[in-house]
Order: sequence, then C-alpha cells, then structure tokens
Amino acid sequence: MQALGVAGIAHAQDWEPLPSGIGRGRHVVVLGAGIAGLTSAYELEQAGFLVTLLEARDRVGGRAWTVRDGDRIEMNGEETQTARFSDGIYFNAGPARIPSFHQGLLGYAKKFGVPMEVEVNSSRSAYIMGDDGSKIRMRTAINDMRGRIAELLAKAINQGSLDRDLTAVDRERLMPFLKAYGDLDATGGFKGTERSGFGTAPGAGVTFASPSTAMPLDQLLANQRLPMTLFEDNLYMQATMFEPVGGMDRIHAGFDRHLRRPALLGAEVTQIRQSPSGVSVVYRDRSSGVVSTIAADYLVCTIPFPVLAKIDTNFSPRLKRTVAAVQYDYSNKVAFESPRFWEREQIYGGISFVGGPTALIWYPSAGLHSERGMILGCYSSGPAAAEFQKRPIAEQIAFSRGVIDRLHPGHGADCVNGLAVNWHKIPFSLGPWPDWNAGSANGRQEGHIDTADFRFLQEPEGRIYFASAALSQTPGWQEGGIQSARRQVSALARRTATDGGAVSRRAA
Repeated sequence: MQALGVAGIAHAQDWEPLPSGIGRGRHVVVLGAGIAGLTSAYELEQAGFLVTLLEARDRVGGRAWTVRDGDRIEMNGEETQTARFSDGIYFNAGPARIPSFHQGLLGYAKKFGVPMEVEVNSSRSAYIMGDDGSKIRMRTAINDMRGRIAELLAKAINQGSLDRDLTAVDRERLMPFLKAYGDLDATGGFKGTERSGFGTAPGAGVTFASPSTAMPLDQLLANQRLPMTLFEDNLYMQATMFEPVGGMDRIHAGFDRHLRRPALLGAEVTQIRQSPSGVSVVYRDRSSGVVSTIAADYLVCTIPFPVLAKIDTNFSPRLKRTVAAVQYDYSNKVAFESPRFWEREQIYGGISFVGGPTALIWYPSAGLHSERGMILGCYSSGPAAAEFQKRPIAEQIAFSRGVIDRLHPGHGADCVNGLAVNWHKIPFSLGPWPDWNAGSANGRQEGHIDTADFRFLQEPEGRIYFASAALSQTPGWQEGGIQSARRQVSALARRTATDGGAVSRRAA
C-alpha cells in the first residue's frame, strides 16, 4: 500500500556520510556540545578533520539535560536548586521523547550502543480536565465523541441532507463504516460503547460486561481540553515513541565517548574572530578562570543565538543584526518525585491535559510498578510560560503541585522534592527554541519556517558555519539539530574538496 501511495509513511532525511579522509590536514573548531555540535564533531572526525569541541557547560547535551540526585539547577536571577531524588529517579528537563521516524537520532543511539525503551506518550486512562475541575478519562472523551459525531453524520445521511455530496454507492459504503467507527446501534444511534470503559466489568461465570453510559454531547463539548484528544494523532506524537534507558543525555554521552577528542567542558567562549586565512576563538575555563585561544581553519557554531549575540565577534554588521534579532520562545517544566499513585488509577505513562499555566501532567514511562517515580506537574510554552516564569520558584512548584492535587485529590502531598526549570533563564541557552513565525511556536511552526533571517543564517559567513535545531524545520526536536549539522558539515566538506579551503563570501 505504501508503494502505491495508498498508505502514508513518515520519512527520515537522507544522509550520505562524508568521504573518509576528505578533511585530513584541516582543523575545525565546533562551539557547543548539544546535539548539533556533537553530530558536527563526530561526522567531521569520521571524515578525517581535526576537531576541537568547546562546551561552556560542565556536561554535554545542551538542551538534552537529565537531572539526577545532587545536580544543581542554576538560572539567571534565581537561587540555585539542588535535586534531591531517590536512586534511579531522574528528570529530563529538556527533550524527553523521540518519534520513531527520527531515524537520525535513533540511528546514533544504535550505533553507540545506547539502550532504548518505549516512551508511553499517550494513555487512554489519563484525563482531560476542564476549567471547572471536571475531568473525563481520555478513552471516554475520544470514543464518546467519535460515537456522537458518527451518530450525527448517520442522521444527516438518513435524512438526505448529504445527497448532493454523496453518491448512492458512497452512501451505501459509508453507513457500515460509521456504525463501526462510532459503535452505533442497529438504528444508527449512539447509546454508549465498551471502548470508553465498562459500565459493568466482565467477571467470572455469567458476570457479563456492559458499556459505560454515553456522555452527553454538550458535556463533552464543555470540556475546554477536548481538542487534546487529538494529541496522539499529531505525527510527532504518534506511537511508537522512544526514550533512552536512564535519561535522554545517554545518547549525548555516547557521542562524546566515540569522539577521538571529547568535548572540552567548562570552556566559555568570549571572543570569535575570523580572517581570510582562518578563525580564532578565545575561551575562559570556568573553573580556573584561565583564558586560552584556539586557532583553526573553520568554525561550526551551534551556540544558541541569544547567547551568541552577547559574544564579542567580528561578524559582519548584517550578521550581528540578524543574530540579535532571533527571538526565542519560553518553556517551563516542574518535576516531582512521588509514590506511583497514578498507577492505581491505571495510568502507566502518558499525559493528562489540564490547561492553565501548567498545561499538563506527564506520567513516567520508565520504572513501571516500582515504588517511586518522577511526575511532571508542568510543561508549558509560549505566552502562558512567559507569565508563569515570572512567579517565584517556590510558587511555581506549589502551583504545579496544586494542579496535580486538583486532578488527583489527596495526592498533591505525595509530590516532593519539586524542581522548576524556566528555559528562558538557563545560562548558555536563554530559551528553548526560536519562534521564527512570531506567535506560532510550540509545534505550530514545524515544517513551515521560511523567513529572510532563517534563510540568511543557513549560509556560512567566510569560514564560519551555523548549525542547530533552530536552523531546521523542527527547532523543538533533536532530529532538527542532526539535520542542520549534517547539512553544514556536508557543505564544509564539499568546499574543502573543491576549492582547497578558499573562503567564500556573502554580502554583509
């Protein structure tokens, strides 16, 4: 069916590794050891380049940040938080799931021997919660709404309302489908379905199952989170999703282990210069304060643009203006350790959608049936996140705990050791991803980014290339960073192969 174009399939971007030895005798400095920087460094090394990878943080991974017991969360303008988690509990403060069609990232995980597990991104036992606190199980909201829509459509067809739009043959074929789609009765009505849950659960002997009572249409429509029943239909959220065993940063640690020259950590870049013959980077060791300079033939910069804008460079005036103009979105997460009370409600992974400034409650996929787990009480982006991050950290944590208690009465007190991460305040990030199409971030810009600044930053300036998820069509996903890095290192390799490293220029 796929070959005939009848069934859809998500495609990974094609990638041909660089020719081995093409970079011999040339030195590239890569700035930033997030996914784009690690990919750039690894692929350049495989092609024979000498690579120096500088990272300002004391870890690799960039936004892929897994917080474990004892780790410190430092944010601009806030007191340092220290994680206090039990053994085996961790918090993916950044990316926490990988779609199955992101074959670049999954491919590196396989190459580096990083074990993976299924990330349960959607649970039909989870909830949607209305503004008034009323809640509906996801399975009920999805299947009762299907039943109501199928019933309405069947009535319209039977009344001849769609005769101008349907042929007799289509009508004859559609009615049986609607009956199956909505679990309608023989008259085309929707009275309830076991898909939404049991009214009476099946038992031993002649204890028969019965469907739950159908929820009235107006009650379904009154829940403001009803559109979130379509969450798992989004291509980026469809099963099967994955996560590395033990935390998202395990993939990035795998990259670093396989570099001939692992990342130089704690190296904060303070100055970037280029000339017709090469590039130089000045960096400060954040532990010792020692300042060093490194010279290379080329530079691949993956530093987030709000951070890069503050660094002393001799970029062209246009490039400086462009970098400074890139506006990053807001995103917050609040995490707690807790006994797994949600599993007593048959929730094993997945998300409940609650709206408001915290948006959702996300249940862990790892460690099912263990004693304790990490529950996310907030993951929000955009304007709501911009306002929420203005609250004191203690208030963010208390508010998120209160929302959990509202959905799961009595269990807010179980949520302890809360941590808040406001990505706009995180040093060396200053935001999660750009909002290229103003006001359309948080998933609504994916695949449709095309601005003058976005196009301008795709091209090198002299010997300096820019790579990051921010410069892909999926700025909120790690796969975008891989795609951008591969594009830029391929361009750099072609250049060294065809012109011996001669500098190309673009208008300033």
